[in-house]
Amino acid sequence: MAKLEQPVLALSSGLELRPWRASDADSLVTAGQDPAIRQWNLLVVASAAEAGKRIERMHERWQNEQSAIWAIAHPDGGQAVGLIGLGDIDLAGGSAEILYWVLPAGRGRGVMVEATKRLSQWAFDDLGLHRLRLCHSMANPASCRVATKAGFSVEGTMRSALLHEDGWHDQHLHALVQGDI
Repeated sequence: MAKLEQPVLALSSGLELRPWRASDADSLVTAGQDPAIRQWNLLVVASAAEAGKRIERMHERWQNEQSAIWAIAHPDGGQAVGLIGLGDIDLAGGSAEILYWVLPAGRGRGVMVEATKRLSQWAFDDLGLHRLRLCHSMANPASCRVATKAGFSVEGTMRSALLHEDGWHDQHLHALVQGDI
């Protein structure tokens, strides 16, 4: 990854997955104020300056082969309507975790399912990963629908696995393995 530029991945819906830009800082601030995103992603971004630092860290983590984070946006340079990425990348072990959120303007249209499928295909075909996992709070049925529609199988429940603002949550563990799609 460190030797490659982060690619832009086209989606059939007309959106694309592209690296975050400094000009996307407002989208991160908006996401950090969205109650649903904060509830499920523990994202707090208080200012454009803080968002700018987060975007810089996204690019550093790509170079360090730790994560790969994309903005979901219109190709005409429009603001990001969501985020999707691979966290906890283990290139030697062939695995990573899918993470995502979407702003209200992008919800309810299948954007995240399409983005999850596209990123999964890239992770298998281009990055050479073997296994992707996707975890979400059991109290978040929308995220469960995304995982299932994107082809991820439920593998089980991780009890009291993540601390949210309202306490510890059990999490569903979904996985997709090379060859499943």
